[in-house]
Amino acid sequence: MSGTIKHPVFARIYARYAGPALERAGIGAHRDRLLATLTGEVIEIGAGNGLNFPHYPTSVTRVAAVEPEPDLRTLAKHAAHAAPVPVEVVEGRAEALPFPDGSFDAAVLCLVLCSVAHQDIALQEISRILRPNGTLHFFEHVRSDSAALSRVQRALDATIWPLLAGGCHTARDSAAAITTAGFTITELDRFEFPATRIPMPAQTHILGTANRPT
Repeated sequence: MSGTIKHPVFARIYARYAGPALERAGIGAHRDRLLATLTGEVIEIGAGNGLNFPHYPTSVTRVAAVEPEPDLRTLAKHAAHAAPVPVEVVEGRAEALPFPDGSFDAAVLCLVLCSVAHQDIALQEISRILRPNGTLHFFEHVRSDSAALSRVQRALDATIWPLLAGGCHTARDSAAAITTAGFTITELDRFEFPATRIPMPAQTHILGTANRPT
C-alpha cells in the first residue's frame, strides 16, 4: 500500500482558507485539550500541515507525524521547525503505519477518521504500534444526533462531499469504530463546533481518550 494520497486542490484550500478559518473559530482550545495530558513518544496520524504542533506539551519527548498528502506534508515539515517538541514528519497512511510494533506511548487522531479509507484497519494499526499501556487521543467530527441532519450528511457522503473535501465523510460514527476496534474509551466529550445559527454537516465533534486493547 502506497504511503501517498494526493489531494492537491484540497490541500491548498485547507492550508490557505479552511485551516485558518477553524483557528479563528477557536479550534486551538480543543487542540490544547486533545494534547494536554500527553507524555513520552507520540505518533500523530494524519498531521496535515502541522497545526497541532504548537500545542504539544513539553512532557512529550518525540512526535512522529504521519501525513500521506505530499503538499500538506511539505507544509508540516516547515511547521515542525517551530514546534516546542521534537517533531519528525514522515510519509505514511493510517492503514499501514511505517513503524514497528509497540513503538509509541500514545497516538493522536485529529480530524482524521473521517477521511481514512478503512477505519477498522487504521485502528488495528494504531493498536499495533502502541505500547501495552498506550492511549489513543482523538478529536473528530461525527454523525449528527439530529435525524434530519444525519440524512443530509449521508446524502453528501454518497455524492459530492468526499470529492471536495479530500475523502472526508461527515456521517461516520467514529466513537463506535474506536470501541469496535477493542479500545476502551475513558473520556468522551460531544459538542458542536463551530457554533453557528445554521447547522453544518461537519459540526458535531467528539473529543476524548481511549486505552489500547489488551
